[in-house]
Amino acid sequence: MSRIRIMPAMLVALMVRQVAMSGTQAKAEWLGWDGARLSWRVANAKAAAIELRLDGIAFQRYPTAGGPQDYACEFPYSPTGLAELSFSLSVGPTALLTPWRVQHGEAAQPGTSVPAGAVRGLARLAGTPLLPQQPLCALPPVAVVVPIYNSPHCVKRCIESVLRWTPSVQLILIDDASTDARVGEVLAAHAGRSNVLISRNERNRGFTHSVNVGMRLAGGADVVLLNSDTEVGPRWLSALRIAAYAAEDVGTVTAVSDNAGAFSVPELEQHCPVPARWTLVQAQRAVLQQAGLRHPQLPTGNGFCMYIKRVLIARIGPMDEAAFPEGFGEENDFCQRAERAGYRNIIAGHVLVHHERSASFGDARRMRLGEQGMAVLRERYPDYEDKVGATLFGYDRRVLDYRVRRTYADTDGRYLAQAPRPRILVAADAADADVERLVAALDARQECFLLRREGAWVNLYRYATGGALAFERGVTIGSDVAALREIELRLREWLLEYAIESVHARGSAASDGWLSGLAATLDIPTT
Repeated sequence: MSRIRIMPAMLVALMVRQVAMSGTQAKAEWLGWDGARLSWRVANAKAAAIELRLDGIAFQRYPTAGGPQDYACEFPYSPTGLAELSFSLSVGPTALLTPWRVQHGEAAQPGTSVPAGAVRGLARLAGTPLLPQQPLCALPPVAVVVPIYNSPHCVKRCIESVLRWTPSVQLILIDDASTDARVGEVLAAHAGRSNVLISRNERNRGFTHSVNVGMRLAGGADVVLLNSDTEVGPRWLSALRIAAYAAEDVGTVTAVSDNAGAFSVPELEQHCPVPARWTLVQAQRAVLQQAGLRHPQLPTGNGFCMYIKRVLIARIGPMDEAAFPEGFGEENDFCQRAERAGYRNIIAGHVLVHHERSASFGDARRMRLGEQGMAVLRERYPDYEDKVGATLFGYDRRVLDYRVRRTYADTDGRYLAQAPRPRILVAADAADADVERLVAALDARQECFLLRREGAWVNLYRYATGGALAFERGVTIGSDVAALREIELRLREWLLEYAIESVHARGSAASDGWLSGLAATLDIPTT
């Protein structure tokens, strides 16, 4: 239950808000682009900060010093996934320079710009997706542990969201002696379900005790800690598991949120409501589809929604109940112990979980408990705050925030015609004349992709507005085992890259069950 507000000097400096300019107009000039590093100079800036924008969307803010100052920003890979990048500088609404279009990986001199290409929005990030090392069905089972204290309305929404999106998951509800009788009524409504386990503390023992009880009741399963004031969304658990098992040294995976301090997107330490034009589920789908799969690393996770491998619990033990009885630092300590044991704590930036925050404790008590927990962390891990301050603004995290910011703004018009919908992959033979009729029937409810064999290729298409087919990816068909493995690898990558939620196989694609088997390794159902 991380409620500790980390505000090192670096974070304070970089989060300073912009103010209107006054006096002499700032002057700026581009200095260079070496293919992966942008540099520029600003003078006479009277505002507190300048903003570097990419394709018109804020990428990073920099404090100003008044006099001439040189700046630089490294771009190890393209934040958009595309080679063409259009940079601009601004102070508030005031543009300082004409946008400069460059190609990632190619050096350019100021005054030269590459021709503007067709707008394609966000694409796959370099080095992604990372596939799980085993099929999900071969991994340890998982239990969702929800510590509860009062706030019956939040508890009800939390349980309903978990059972809506993961109806068969083992759900462990720990009531920490709630004083609101309505909590008992909410829990009683689910007591008859075979996959729901309800445990009640005889007296109020605190958040960390409830967490540890849940971990024990989970047996040998992996555990997801989930606050009772959260609401999960489509593919939330499968996405967390895939991230957790993409590498052996991953110990914890934390989702992102609209209201979870350092795990809020797209703005750190702020409440970030989802766009008013979308429902929560639509926003969760947009993030699932567009945020990217780089998984930034931090020194800590956050117990509002944190996946923990059972092997890690066996290695370092449960949460420290004695030092953090009421929470507020217990998972920070747990994650630091995980680091010392050789494990990493990562963020699943494509898993958005709504969080009320402080629904059980209230703001005043939360702040007090946070200060107490921070004192313990400082004593145990003197470098903890410095590590947090450095990694919060690491490149992977800035790219994640940028992509969510751009998705919410929808400047690309990706969701202009229709709000985010579940994505379905239809696999059909090239001669299947009825597939067009099927897609037309699905179009209002689902965003459709088509997979079919065409000569020596297996091609992936997206159905664009009006029913036109837009080519996305292709892989050649070989005649040996290695070629088959390559096709299987690409198809699994496409399923993750495009956030496919279901597969419909027709004709030969359905008869042999091959595609269904590939989808099942990622917990994607096939019809």
